[in-house]
Amino acid sequence: MPIVSSKGKAMPESPIRKLVPFAEKATKEGKHIYHLNIGQPDIKTPAVAMEAIRNHQLDILAYSHSAGFESFRKKLTIYYAKHKINVTTDDVLITTGGSEALIFTMGSITDPGDEIIVPEPFYANYHGFSTQSTIKIVPVISKIENGFALPSIEEFEKLITKKTKAILICNPGNPTGYLYSKEEIKQLSKLAIKYDFFLISDEVYREFVYDESEHYSILQEKGLEEHAIVIDSVSKRYSMCGARIGCMVSKNKSVMQTAMKFAQTRLSPPTLAQIASEAALETPESYYTDTVIEYKSRRDILITKLNEIPGVKVAIPKGAFYCIAELPIKNAEHFSKWLLNEFDLNKETVMLAPASGFYSTPDKGKNQVRIAYVLNKEDLTKAIEILKFALKKYND
Repeated sequence: MPIVSSKGKAMPESPIRKLVPFAEKATKEGKHIYHLNIGQPDIKTPAVAMEAIRNHQLDILAYSHSAGFESFRKKLTIYYAKHKINVTTDDVLITTGGSEALIFTMGSITDPGDEIIVPEPFYANYHGFSTQSTIKIVPVISKIENGFALPSIEEFEKLITKKTKAILICNPGNPTGYLYSKEEIKQLSKLAIKYDFFLISDEVYREFVYDESEHYSILQEKGLEEHAIVIDSVSKRYSMCGARIGCMVSKNKSVMQTAMKFAQTRLSPPTLAQIASEAALETPESYYTDTVIEYKSRRDILITKLNEIPGVKVAIPKGAFYCIAELPIKNAEHFSKWLLNEFDLNKETVMLAPASGFYSTPDKGKNQVRIAYVLNKEDLTKAIEILKFALKKYND
């Protein structure tokens, strides 16, 4: 009997989605589930994007250029300029989501067995992308006690080898919500230049920063032009997760020319989704402002309610719309399954994302969960009340 590949066997399950069968079973049993497990925004997609799809004049749904529409890339350079990032259309490659941008990046800068250093906990799919690219993620551990701040540069230097090709960060962070400061970005930039490797920054949550903080992109850092690669996406910014449109941005010509070969191999990014995404760039500034205000108010409610639960420890996120919470339990995955399989409060329960899947260090994050505060404030409040009751019953 033919067998699957070793790579296929090594491909990790998504900690966000692997509990879906349990949720489907719970739904069939008549339970209402509050989904705290996945970052699917409930904010409406900008009307201008939806109208662009409804009103398109295409007679043939044809391929686009492998790099994406030139008009779209041009408008993206204008968008970036507003954020003090100066790039040209040649520095932008449209991809099928930020996921493809990361896959293209890893394919362009690494060979099998190479290493990328990543502060953990980190976006769980970095595991999958690295497995697909046959490279190794080397974790440097950040801690909930200091809000998942950047580990010391000395900790990074201990991990650098001849196989190190990059440091990868998510800024603001998924799953922690941590926002790297300008000084922290400068420290990482100096390290990338000193050891002559790449600094990759996943910046898909750029707009979502709170408490009068400011986002500082690695593309703003002078002298880092040959080392900086940014991953971006419309998914969260415009609540367009299903569009699957992202981009890879770098001033390194060799990297972009190499990535273009990967882009040509997959032919082109989706045409209709590019039409919607290009139109979304015309979204009024008030959309971002209102969205940030809404997410901040949700964050404040979530943190307040979590801090009222005995034994819970939580780091206050400064950006994105996630937080990591440490629960008074031993095994968050077992607890998350129990919530769906065996528990309900008046036929309602919650779905969480066990945080161990966001770590690569064994036994880390086992009593932690990632919570996405993408529910409206009323549902979010109800969900945490259910969680509080569930924790007491579980531990009893």
